[in-house]
Amino acid sequence: MLNFCVRNKRKSPSCPSSKMLSNCMKHARRMLSQGARLHRRLIPEPVVKKEIFIVQNSEDFEQKVKRSDKMVIVDFFANWCNPCKKLTPRLESIIGEKAGTVKLAKVDIDENIDLALDYDVGAIPVLMAMKGGKVVNRMVGLQDTDKLRAWIDKTVAENK
Repeated sequence: MLNFCVRNKRKSPSCPSSKMLSNCMKHARRMLSQGARLHRRLIPEPVVKKEIFIVQNSEDFEQKVKRSDKMVIVDFFANWCNPCKKLTPRLESIIGEKAGTVKLAKVDIDENIDLALDYDVGAIPVLMAMKGGKVVNRMVGLQDTDKLRAWIDKTVAENK
């Protein structure tokens, strides 16, 4: 296959820039097609959306968290909190991996002060694991992905 070389303005199979461009395009197409397939296989989007939700108020918390038949990790956060912003993608990634076994409830402490006070949130981010309406485990502060995963795995295993 002959490629058009912009530099020499002629068709040339030997021009390095045309080969690089051609190879780059082939690689990009291959990666996009594989990436799309991998994404669909690993984390089905509708499942992830159901497993992660924002708590609107105390009634919503009661219905979606306390009455849940699954383990719920409650993330108390604030939009102005930088550690909270760093924790969110890590936590959502782990919850996506564990779709079907654990849910994630996000509680903005500025909008739900009563919930923050009820659960003694003195610093953020705070993660609480709840099962059957009761707090079964708690973690405070920014954590790396491995520590978060280990904490969630241990909490789920201890509270089956």
